[in-house]
Amino acid sequence: MNKATGTVGALILAAGFSRRFGDVKLRARLHNGNTVLAQTLARIAAATPNTLVVTRSDLVDVVEAAENLGMTAVTCPDAHLGMGHTLAFGMQRIPDWDACLICLGDMPFIRTDTYEALLAALHSDTISLPQHEGRTGNPAGFGRVFFPALRLVQGDNGGREVLQANPEHIRKVAVNDPAIFQDIDTPEDLARLQL
Repeated sequence: MNKATGTVGALILAAGFSRRFGDVKLRARLHNGNTVLAQTLARIAAATPNTLVVTRSDLVDVVEAAENLGMTAVTCPDAHLGMGHTLAFGMQRIPDWDACLICLGDMPFIRTDTYEALLAALHSDTISLPQHEGRTGNPAGFGRVFFPALRLVQGDNGGREVLQANPEHIRKVAVNDPAIFQDIDTPEDLARLQL
């Protein structure tokens, strides 16, 4: 395996439409007073200074939240076409990284040490997935050899097609973090995850 000897970073997808949530879920408040997005970004920023946030042009507060943490943010004009388009748009704009961790903006409970473990495990020719109690979750990390394929994804599948096409390159990273399964799609999800 070729260890990623250069820069690794995190691409954060924050351009969804929150249809099941009924409002912009990234703005929803957690019990600690942070928004879903602010807590997610802060935990990723604590793990790596190399970040790129992809959002929609109407979510000015997402751009501001990212920039307040020293992150770069870009707006995807085709976000309405699905997560795949947002991912491809972001992958076309990342700096010259050797590997990229693809993070979701609606997963505020993932621990910083989980992000750190995944970033440390990335190689230029591997795919890294977090594993907790035998199940894999998010975020997924991809070495640069997979960037061309990620730049072409479309629809709502995100990087799933790239994962399915390359099972021999997947490296599972054991983490003690059930939050790798905990995205927020509805107000009920948010309430349940904060009990």
